[in-house]
Amino acid sequence: MNYQFARRMSNMPESFIERLFSLSSKPGVISFAGGLPSADLLDVDGLKSAAISVFEDDGCEALQYTTTDGYMPLREYIAERYNKRLGLNAVPEEIRIVNGSQQCLDLVAKIFTDPGDCIGMERPGYLGAIEAFSLYEPQFATVGLSDSGLDTEEFEDLIRKRNPAFFYGIPNFQNPSGRTYTPEIRKEIGEILKGSSTVFYEDDAFGELAFDGKPRIPVKAYAGENGIMSGSFSKIIAPGMRIGWIYAPAEIICQFDSAKQAADLHSNYLCQKIMARYLQDNDLDEHIRKITSVYSKRCRLMTDLMDDLFTDRLTHTNPEGGMFMLAGLPAGISSLQLFERALAEDVAVLPGVPFYAGKGGLDNIRFNFSNANGETIKTGMERLDAALKSLGA
Repeated sequence: MNYQFARRMSNMPESFIERLFSLSSKPGVISFAGGLPSADLLDVDGLKSAAISVFEDDGCEALQYTTTDGYMPLREYIAERYNKRLGLNAVPEEIRIVNGSQQCLDLVAKIFTDPGDCIGMERPGYLGAIEAFSLYEPQFATVGLSDSGLDTEEFEDLIRKRNPAFFYGIPNFQNPSGRTYTPEIRKEIGEILKGSSTVFYEDDAFGELAFDGKPRIPVKAYAGENGIMSGSFSKIIAPGMRIGWIYAPAEIICQFDSAKQAADLHSNYLCQKIMARYLQDNDLDEHIRKITSVYSKRCRLMTDLMDDLFTDRLTHTNPEGGMFMLAGLPAGISSLQLFERALAEDVAVLPGVPFYAGKGGLDNIRFNFSNANGETIKTGMERLDAALKSLGA
């Protein structure tokens, strides 16, 4: 059969996401490659209780169709948390519930991008965003990251010369690097955006996972109408429920609603109601403190082992939160080489290659530390050490 697939499908980069999940579930392999929250920290009993309450109190309504915008009590909760935690003047009318913040990537690109339009991204950037945006056939323009965050000179040059439809960034505990923008960088981005038509798309999927428990003021606070944010309950409550949201100005929300309604009518209403009940009956801040305490210890253990085992063979970032870190490889060692050799030692790491919209990533690898306990991290690092030695490093 000669299927007539759309031209856009031939422009899609190779997908590593499905391979990540298959690696994570393969028996015997220790995986630092995926992006899974710790299964040990999922509050099964709390969610079960919330689900029972929803079915008992309004099961028929929860199983019906609903509106595109999402369950109002859940949107009110998100808006109120933005106000209290981050000092943003958010209202529920600016919040929309989506099928995980990953759906925001697709819908934002859909409403802002025509083929050939410029989309700005961090370098390196989130591979799921690169894949989602690529469907709309954009031209990618990337801006480098340092330990302080975005290179603002490069960013300003991009805004002035290319006028991208939007710039996508993860200021808090970035995926894949674990880096966090400084307050000065965030403020400078807001100043650069003034008077431009570029939207700064701030993915805050990891913002609640600060090891020190302190919220970081978002770029949105400085960008005003040039800023939109997306968030998710996947990293802090349960990824399988697929509940995320977008926070954006009314004019953008109007276009977003049209695109979302055409895509799926609305997000899972039952899970929205269960999530709202769970948040009503449980202390989210206490739950997050438990998560960040565990992740902080795992992160520090991983960086300490890297320093002890690999000495000057690997460099690494030092995350202040989140779930990931990036490691630089010694000269002459390719991340793709190490990926394959590590698998032979039954440990999975993710090559940096899919995190670059252009060329790059052969000299670095991403580690996930959230989904491995202390003993697993120690064993995995020892296996990686053997893989490096077998490559002559």
